[in-house]
Amino acid sequence: MNVRKFVASSARDALRKVKELLGPDAIILSNRAIPGGVEIMAVAASDMEMIVPTPIQETKPPLNDDYTVRLSSPAAFSLPPAARKSPAAESPSLASRPIPQIERPAVPETAAAIPRQAEIVPAEVMDEIRSLRKIVEQHLAGFAWGEAARSEPVKTEILRQMLDAGFSPRLARDLLAELPRELNAAQALAWVKGAADRSLLTIGNENDVIDRGGVYALVGPTGVGKTTTTAKLAARCVLRHGASKVALITTDGYRIGAHEQLRIYGRILGVSVYLVKDAQELNQTLADLQHKHMVLVDTMGMSQRDRMVEEQVAMFGHSGVKRLLLLAATGRGDTLDDVVRAYSGPDLAGCILSKVDEAASLATALDVIIRHRLPLHYVSNGQRVPEDLHLPNRAYLLHRAFKDLPESSPHRLDGLEPGLMMASASGVAAAGGRRG
Repeated sequence: MNVRKFVASSARDALRKVKELLGPDAIILSNRAIPGGVEIMAVAASDMEMIVPTPIQETKPPLNDDYTVRLSSPAAFSLPPAARKSPAAESPSLASRPIPQIERPAVPETAAAIPRQAEIVPAEVMDEIRSLRKIVEQHLAGFAWGEAARSEPVKTEILRQMLDAGFSPRLARDLLAELPRELNAAQALAWVKGAADRSLLTIGNENDVIDRGGVYALVGPTGVGKTTTTAKLAARCVLRHGASKVALITTDGYRIGAHEQLRIYGRILGVSVYLVKDAQELNQTLADLQHKHMVLVDTMGMSQRDRMVEEQVAMFGHSGVKRLLLLAATGRGDTLDDVVRAYSGPDLAGCILSKVDEAASLATALDVIIRHRLPLHYVSNGQRVPEDLHLPNRAYLLHRAFKDLPESSPHRLDGLEPGLMMASASGVAAAGGRRG
């Protein structure tokens, strides 16, 4: 940058020299009074822009003598106090000029103004923290279980028995929450069975769908016995109301032989069987069969995680069809929970428990039915039509559910294992609550 110094007897003369040599856009770097006149340091505008190419902000002039001003209007210049001693500096034309516009480069953001980024904890450290937390929870659960076994031995024994049978920790806690402390083991077991009995919703003779009639679709995942159960219900209805009052519909056009299997049952029972492929055909067929006492719809089995389940639920909902969900007594608790959630809806009238004869315990299935508040309509315990379909016997079902495992069973919890299981279930529930 080529900085020039200009000395003159007055500010006007100095500015004139700057303009003649550096042009009207020259930039004044400093000015000061010297004996006998004024000294100005200036630079050409082109030289300054090479050094400071960024936009320049306008600010008020500084209080010292060193400031910068463009010479676009040479008269727009005011001398510092020391320079006003010169006669030329006291010219009225200079005194009445406006304050010059000062241009300075924008001040860059300092490092201190930059916000600190959040520190990221490595995944390995988080895994270690979770592992340590789990160890602590297990130790605390062991202490809590030991203390509970000493203070409430009957309650902890019933809890162990329920977990062994297949009840979920959540339902076990709920049923045991108000267990009286003065009861012995036999009395406590009877009390808990009574609490479960009050929580179980079942359909009796007075509300049997066979007598009420209507349109019902049997839904559920593959392999739970929908087609056989449909035939059983149709046979019971034929025995009470006659074959002319019953009709069968199947929507299972994908599974090989599914339609033919239902047709065989229909010929045996003397009942008409119809195949529909979509909601439009279903609505038309139902309109033609509105004079029937009962219409039963056999559906295609599909995984509860299949997206077609939602389409099926919507189709029956728009057609005014009530659904009965088939639950296999042999299923795991978490799997049955998934099935109920997938097939739930306002038109779900209840459930039918199938494969009761194949299940070692009914605790898991009844646990799901109780927690989801599903009315239990029927229990299926075999392949015979229509003999192996019954209205629910509550005493029998609860007896099967609370049956204790033998001492030699590998599935029996021992020692502190029930406490660890309860602690694990509580941790999962707490994590789910934090996510929700």
